[in-house]
Amino acid sequence: MSKLLRGGRLSSIREDVVKFTSSIKDDLVLTEAVIKINQAHVIMLMEQKIIARSDGTALLNVLNNLLKESLDLSSEDIHMAIEEAVLKEAGEEIGGNLHIAKSRNDQVATAIRMLLRKHLLSSMNNILEIQKNMVKTAENHVNSIILEYTHLQPAQPVTFAHYLLSFVDNLERNLNRFMQTYGRINFCPLGAGALATTSFKINRDRVASLLGFDDVLENSIDAVGSRDFILEALAVLTIISVTLSRLAEDLIIWSSADFGMVELPDNFASTSSIMPQKKNPEILEIIRANASRVLGNFVASASTLKGLPSTYNLDFQQITPNLWTSIENVNASLVMLNELLPNLKLLDGISKKSLDNFVAATEIANLLTREHAIPFRKAHKIVGIIVNSLIAEKFTFKDLTPKMIQKVTKKMSNFKIEISSQQISDCIDPTKIVAKHSVKGGPAPNEVKRAIIMRKNQITQNQAKLSSLNRKLINSQKNMKEKIKSYMGNRIDRKRNFGN
Repeated sequence: MSKLLRGGRLSSIREDVVKFTSSIKDDLVLTEAVIKINQAHVIMLMEQKIIARSDGTALLNVLNNLLKESLDLSSEDIHMAIEEAVLKEAGEEIGGNLHIAKSRNDQVATAIRMLLRKHLLSSMNNILEIQKNMVKTAENHVNSIILEYTHLQPAQPVTFAHYLLSFVDNLERNLNRFMQTYGRINFCPLGAGALATTSFKINRDRVASLLGFDDVLENSIDAVGSRDFILEALAVLTIISVTLSRLAEDLIIWSSADFGMVELPDNFASTSSIMPQKKNPEILEIIRANASRVLGNFVASASTLKGLPSTYNLDFQQITPNLWTSIENVNASLVMLNELLPNLKLLDGISKKSLDNFVAATEIANLLTREHAIPFRKAHKIVGIIVNSLIAEKFTFKDLTPKMIQKVTKKMSNFKIEISSQQISDCIDPTKIVAKHSVKGGPAPNEVKRAIIMRKNQITQNQAKLSSLNRKLINSQKNMKEKIKSYMGNRIDRKRNFGN
């Protein structure tokens, strides 16, 4: 327990108990936010004439010059460490009023929101960066054919650009989730006190404005007792991690010798300590593992919160580190993938794999339906029989003839069709298959080019939104600095006049 809180209701406390309940090491990341909170609070107290202007100016002077190195890390949390440091410098008569009309409960909730705002802006910027790189890489692979899988079985050919855009769109939804989460985070709890506000005539709106919040988090019990904003942020971080893990898993599988679809750049891989031929995708494996940690942090935090009564509980301090760790893991994964993806090398061999794995089967069935009016379900069965027969003979679609199709069709539908070798050839060519899939959202190069233009415009719009959010915070910080400077200048002028 802080020295400031001893000698009242409680005379002393065991040092091992202090150590057990202390959050000071985890709180250090909140130092800047807590100092700003105290500065804004002091400005408001002066403007409301709750404390004398001279006292407030003295407090601002101490807060303005407070160094992290000067804080006593034996304090139970950052809030008491800063208050103790101010009290030491300003004296009890002045420093003792720093905590008028506020509690650690509303202060910590405000500090977490302030730091979380900065982290979310950073995460959103990282998402935009990887989206830009994915779109740029997609532009270079509009005509690069790859084989996609369902159930880890060869399915249909697409372009690598189409594949990359699927993650651009997924990340876009996550960016929108972050934007919405940011809006709900940007409400100021300060002034809620311990849980019931205060009898001092404070101005909560003024403090919220000074700290760059959109508004006040009004209900005082909700303000100090809710951590749903942390759960929401953790939920979005978890969803992003799942997305990045699936991307990493694709690349791990595709870079294996058995799949041989992509090759990782050397500087994003490692080798074995015993097997010199190995090229291990360890960066991708860590990204995959990071997702598990982020998911675990969400589950741990939700499990902690669901068992708590309303208003403030010290259990809260156990979930906040989960938030910072998750943000760090997600940002690290985004940065790594952002550097890796443009340097991936696509490997040849799509034509042979397509033939060996009969991925043109759907297109042949489509041909039977489109050109010969055979119901698709019957066409599906006809092609299935043909594939089964080819596999039995150890053949591929390269060995498929019009006669084979005509024979099975006649048997299944009792009528004869005319089909040419050229039609079969067109159906089994992966490039031509992809070109035919020009439906909106499909992998055809012309459709992918259209999608790329739209994604570029989308990224530009999101950059503008993000810049606006950044500017608002920067302007609020600038305004508060100017306000503090004006008070500090007045204090210096009075000293000079007194000296003369």
